[in-house]
Amino acid sequence: MTANTHTETGTETFGDHITLRREGRIAFVCYSRGDGLNALTPAVMADLTAAAHHLHADMTTSVVILGGDAPFSAGADLVANHDILSADSDLSLLEKRQLLRGGPDMCRAWEQLEQITIAAIEHFCIGGGLALALACDHRIASRDAVFQLPEVPLGMNMSWNSIPRAVGLIGPSRAKRFTILGEKITGETAAEWGLVDEAVTAGSALEVARGLGARYAAIPPIPLRMSKQAVNVAAGALNDATSFMDRDQFLLTSTSDDMQEGIAAFKEKRKPSFTGN
Repeated sequence: MTANTHTETGTETFGDHITLRREGRIAFVCYSRGDGLNALTPAVMADLTAAAHHLHADMTTSVVILGGDAPFSAGADLVANHDILSADSDLSLLEKRQLLRGGPDMCRAWEQLEQITIAAIEHFCIGGGLALALACDHRIASRDAVFQLPEVPLGMNMSWNSIPRAVGLIGPSRAKRFTILGEKITGETAAEWGLVDEAVTAGSALEVARGLGARYAAIPPIPLRMSKQAVNVAAGALNDATSFMDRDQFLLTSTSDDMQEGIAAFKEKRKPSFTGN
């Protein structure tokens, strides 16, 4: 899917929920569905990917800030994805595997931007929303924002190449607690762990991100881009090698009884009973 873009009074739009505007060498990408959840549907992920691809060719900006006053994202719609990937679906295995490219392709597109990327996080940042934030260079979050990766406790693996990114920020011990136990943490704890750069007063994440972005925007753009690339290669040289199979692992776990039970318990708001099948 390719998002349509058009320009009105200096603001570019991607799909129905994503806008892009510029202030000097800073670009602001705002994603808001107006529903208080900002869940990532396949169409929205395609639009966010299209916005990143659009910015790949943009030489007028040095910084891209993603986020705003709305909740960052409640993550992918787990129930809808489960229904698509279930054994009752009419899709072939190849079609299901192709469908699962949306999330990792989106995160990769944002990670590969040559501009400095900053996620401004308010309210909550969960699952796929956090995977997207991890693909950015910096994260500024409100102190009371909630972070969680709920996938593993629901019977699936953590995908979208996010585990090596999390390990690089918070280390293997905390990454295990965070991903396997699905622990919820606040923005304040996330800052203590190193998951976010800074925890700030609620409602001020975008303004603080703008301040950090202004500092980067004052740097000569060519060495800025080269230096970012050098740091990313040094820090994440093995990321693809350690996570290239996570899409197929997700597809495998989607066939398990435990995932069926996890999603059923989620829908029914009860404690799941897992068997290892």
